[in-house]
This record gives sequence, C-alpha cells and structure tokens, in this order.
Amino acid sequence: MKNALCLSVCLWLAACGHALGAESQESAPVECEQWGVGEIVLDGPRDGNPFVDVELAADFTDRQNKRLHVPGFYDGDGRYVIRFSPPTPGEWKYRTSSNTPALHDRTGAVAAAPAKEGNHGPVVVKNGFHFAYADGTPYRPIGTTCYAWTSQPEALEEETLQTLAASPFNKLRMCVFPKRYKWNENEPQLYAYEGKAPNQWDFTRFNPEFFQHLERRIVELQKLGIEADVILLHPYDEGHWGFDQMSDEADDRYLRYIVARLAPYRNVWWSLANEYDFMLEKQESDWDRMIAVVDQTDPYDRLTSIHNGRVLYNHTNPRLTHASIQNGSAAEEAGRAVLYRDAYRKPILFDEIKYEGNIPSRWGNLSAEEMVHRFWECIVAGTYPGHGECYLSDDDVLWWAKGGKLKGESPARIKFLTEILETAPEQGLEPIDKWQYPNIVGKPGEYYLVYLGKESPSEWKFSLPRYELKEGEQFRVEVLDTWNMTITPVAEPFTIRQESEYLFVDKDGRSVPLPGKPWQALQITKIGSPQ
Repeated sequence: MKNALCLSVCLWLAACGHALGAESQESAPVECEQWGVGEIVLDGPRDGNPFVDVELAADFTDRQNKRLHVPGFYDGDGRYVIRFSPPTPGEWKYRTSSNTPALHDRTGAVAAAPAKEGNHGPVVVKNGFHFAYADGTPYRPIGTTCYAWTSQPEALEEETLQTLAASPFNKLRMCVFPKRYKWNENEPQLYAYEGKAPNQWDFTRFNPEFFQHLERRIVELQKLGIEADVILLHPYDEGHWGFDQMSDEADDRYLRYIVARLAPYRNVWWSLANEYDFMLEKQESDWDRMIAVVDQTDPYDRLTSIHNGRVLYNHTNPRLTHASIQNGSAAEEAGRAVLYRDAYRKPILFDEIKYEGNIPSRWGNLSAEEMVHRFWECIVAGTYPGHGECYLSDDDVLWWAKGGKLKGESPARIKFLTEILETAPEQGLEPIDKWQYPNIVGKPGEYYLVYLGKESPSEWKFSLPRYELKEGEQFRVEVLDTWNMTITPVAEPFTIRQESEYLFVDKDGRSVPLPGKPWQALQITKIGSPQ
C-alpha cells in the first residue's frame, strides 16, 4: 500500500497588485517528498471571471538546471494554486508568471525530500510493451472499471473504496463527468460547472468543489496503490447535461484546467475519452487537437490513451503512450491479441474485453470462466487485460458504473493470476514464438507460461521453442489450475534436447501429466545448465 500523499506546507501570500511593484517576493520553502505534491497557494483577484481572465504558471528549476513549466489554476474564493510534483529530490526554485500583478514574479522553493517507503513514483512505459514505476519497480496493470463511482452518494463511494482495498486490481478506469446510461440515471450531487441542472451551465466557470471531491478520491486510490485512469470525456450524456457537446473552446479550457489540477498526482493517467467515436459531433481532428492540449499542458508527461467503440483510433500518435483497446474477440485468443503489439509498437491494454455479468446486453454477460479465460489469453499475448462486472441489482448498483461491491467469481481468479505474475521476470512477459505458438509467453531460456485454455488434455508433451536454449538444460514444471487456483509441481525436472530446427523437448520424451480439465496452465522455470 502506498503512503498517503504528502501534506504540503501551503504558502499564503496576502498582497495586492499595487503593493507588489516590480520586485519579486520570495517565500519560505514548501516541503514535500519526491513524486509527492507541494502546493503554492496565492491570494489574488476575485472580481470578474478568474477562470478566464487570470493566467498563472510557474517555472521550477533544480540545481542541475532541469526546468519544468507548471500551470496554475483558480480554486475559488480568491485562492490560486500551483501544484508541483518534484521528479527528483533536492531544492527546486520557482518563479511565477501571470497577467495579474498580484500573482506575477513570485519566487520561492520546494524542498523535496527522498521518496518515502511505498512511494515508487508514477508509472512509465518500460521495455517497449510494458510498464514500471519511476524507481524501476515493475508494474503490471490489472485494472477494473467503475465509470461513474465518484458521482454517487458518499456511502456508496466509501463502499467502493473498501471493495477495491480487498481486490486484486491496481488500476481503475473512471470518468470525470457523470454518466447517463442504462442502470445509471441518477443525478450526481456535484457538477463540474456553475449553473443549474440538468443543462444550464456556464462553461466559463468551473465548480471547484466538484474537482476537490474528485481529487480526494484520486488520493484515496493512491493510498490503496491504485492508478486512476481518468476518462476526460465520454458519450453517455446525449445532451442531458451537455458535457459531451461543448464547444472546442470549452473543451480545451476544461482540459487545461483539469490537467493543471490533477497532473501532479503520481497515480493519474489520462484517457481522452471512452468510446470516442460515439461522440458524433467530434471529428478525429478534434481528438488530435485535444490530445495535443493535454500533452502541452501536462509538465509530467503522464500516461495517455484514448479508448474506442467501433473505430480504432490511430494509436501511432506519438503523444499516446499506450493503446487502450475495446475488443472482446481479440481477447478470446492470444494469436489475435498479439497483433496489436506489432501494429502500434507500444503497450497494449485491452481495457474492455466485455464484462462478467448477467445483463441482457451482449457486452455485459460473460461468465466468470470466460472472463478469466480472456485474462489469461491477453497475458500470454504479452498484453494487459481489464475487468468489469455487470450483475443486475434491485438498486441498480452495478459495479461497472457505480461501484459498490463485487459479486462475481472472476476477481479471486484474477488475484491468483497476479500472484503468478509476481514470480515472473521483472522486465515483462514476451511472446516466445508468436506466429507458431501464441499460447507461450515468458523470457526465452529462463521462464515460460503456457496456457491451454478450453482444451482438456490429459498430458502435454514437453516442448519449447528453440530460442536461447541449449541441450542438457533443466526445467522445473508446475501445473496451474487457473479456475481452482491450485499449483501442482511435477516431481521430476525435465532435461532438454533439440528435436528439430524449431523445438527442444525432454531428452526421454516425457510429457507433463494433466488432469483432463479446461483452464490449465504451465509455469516452466529453468533450474540448471548443462554440465
């Protein structure tokens, strides 16, 4: 579990523009840990419309002259905030810039202590198709979906956090705006803009209380070690609130505002939209523009993606760090899933592979067995799957939308999978011979996961693709029952010889005994080299 977000020392500068003159005013240092959040709070004008009229930013520089340009934001009641997340420990000096004299040319420093235990920093792309925390600790995304959980009553949101704390999930896909869809038509308690519900909003004036609530929930996820995959826009509105039909100017203003507020939190990822292509009033060029707005506003380069409905986005866009894919069919078979790696050459997250549940819609009635099966198929493809759950309830509290409690049988089996992955090589699992044996993943010559899926064999001929293998090497085999969550070691190790140009087999022709049931996998680990 990660430590709580560091509580920064807030700096209040009570000054009026006519008193500042041309000289900068320096304040006492703000204290914070590396990858934490230090807040610089300034007192400024309240008249007019500060969300539109006032520009604020600060340049932070360390002793090696590394520089970060960090946007500020208006938090209401004359309170202007610049949040800084130090990427390295040490002193970071800053100087503000603003079109308002009361906020311009302020100087000071953030004293960043080394990261505390449990603070591994933000997640970054590692080894092309995988992830790690900034300190090098491996991170394997095993996510779930609660689209509108922060738009629910307080008690339900707290129940969601309690459920997540006991779950295997380390990433949560969640919307900023409320969702209006089947089994999810309640009005939220807070809205992002000033105005009158349901659709009389002033899109030039944000409601700071809404964003403060969102931030609190993101910090609570961080304490649980969960990455917040923040969905910035979505189509599940259809004009009821109008958040899906804002002007280009309003969209860009919103993106700059929320990025300024949330980017400093190390567990934040950006998802530009869920099912972007269902927002029919926007063209692909609009999404190109908005991705650029997020990229240009975010000084920390947080992970960024965009999620599809029917039409895949062009994930070769260099501003996208990974591909967020909806494709239940591809997740059914590793040989299909692996193709996305070659197409986009970056990490592939199957964030939507359909959901475990019993609703009438075809996307929400997978059996638990099928959900677990798709998880394993994605893993042996060298990709990462995402979970969701849609079980009908009299109170319309379905996990996929509102959170609450998990009711399905797949999370326990997904936890078993995560425990297996903890013993795998740190650099990430790679397909071994993807065109011929798509069900084998690992690190050639050292470690292999073999998934047998829906087949029910009574034995498996020990055979591995030739790469990085030598005759006489020995391997330990464990049989994994992915449904019953058992690990059965095979008593005797296997010693290999080359059988053909492409395969190594056991020197005595031995096979691995299996129980004749589906959902079996093999974990194969090198234990010895030739004498």
